[in-house]
Amino acid sequence: MILDANQLAAIQQRNDEELRRGNRATHGYPAHTIQNLLHTVEALKKEKRKWKKLAQQRGKALTEIGKLAGNGDNDSD
Repeated sequence: MILDANQLAAIQQRNDEELRRGNRATHGYPAHTIQNLLHTVEALKKEKRKWKKLAQQRGKALTEIGKLAGNGDNDSD
């Protein structure tokens, strides 16, 4: 199941309410477990952004290297 940002926010809001209730919380998954899962999702999002940025930088660097290599081949003719 893929959740969008609005769904994650709704889950987090409902879970925060469950955490505030304490012992009077409803049955189901423990609120702390859900909280840990939400933290994991946020950490994965940050990792994804980091790797995406790194891939973009690598792509730019490879493009520049390709341009330099292309210019070097023309000089040897």
